[in-house]
Amino acid sequence: MKIAALQMNSGTRPEANLDQLERLAEDAAAQGATYLLSPEVSVVFAENRAGLAEVAGPWDDNPALLRVAALARRLKVHLHLGSLAVALPDGRFANRSVLFGPEGAVAAQYDKIHLFDAELPGLRQYRESDTYRGGDRAVTADVGGVRIGFSICYDVRFPALYRALAEAGASVLAVPAAFTQPTGEAHWEVLLRARAIETGAYVIAAAQAGQHENGRATHGHSMIVDPWGQVVATLGRDAPAVLVADIDLTRVAEARAKVPALANARGFSVTVAG
Repeated sequence: MKIAALQMNSGTRPEANLDQLERLAEDAAAQGATYLLSPEVSVVFAENRAGLAEVAGPWDDNPALLRVAALARRLKVHLHLGSLAVALPDGRFANRSVLFGPEGAVAAQYDKIHLFDAELPGLRQYRESDTYRGGDRAVTADVGGVRIGFSICYDVRFPALYRALAEAGASVLAVPAAFTQPTGEAHWEVLLRARAIETGAYVIAAAQAGQHENGRATHGHSMIVDPWGQVVATLGRDAPAVLVADIDLTRVAEARAKVPALANARGFSVTVAG
């Protein structure tokens, strides 16, 4: 199976971002990829909540989703939209990942579970939960006989999610992301390789890259990691591009046989002494 990570530089205008996504998807399909993953916030990378509210539509009859569905159908690929913001009735949004099948129908959807709420010394407060409603359900889906496990960006820091996905049969773990430059430089590759090693699964990470219209700078370095934790392919930081690689599911079986961490895991209790 040939898979592709679509590295993007999304801005604040959905139509321009969808044009970029279409060009990259066409390139990946021309190279023979049948499963394509785009980054987090592919459709719009808004400056703030007010800007997001102006362009993010509800789930039903969402024009961005209709366009991506048509693209998957035209290219005859599994097109995994890393995420878009979907307007919810309570005024917040779902950070939602959507997988389209080759016929253009929605095959699966996942709402980002872990939200980044932190007060950083000397910096502004980050509270994703003010804007987004977190999901509460892990998701896997079959793609041409390969089971894909869903996640989004900050989820990558929570190993229990990836173990659950692997235990549910996932051989490939999808990590669409918009990592900041400082955290990406420090942690991005380490986290991706760790998730692959722990689960004996392939990891495909499609990233936002470069300087964006909203003032943010993202790390890029989209990456495909094999089940032994080796980086199969990677991109640079600044430019939209396509990363394509072949995956071999026998490598998953081999890695899990050599280090049977999934099979050997045991439940335990915690004792607090003193």
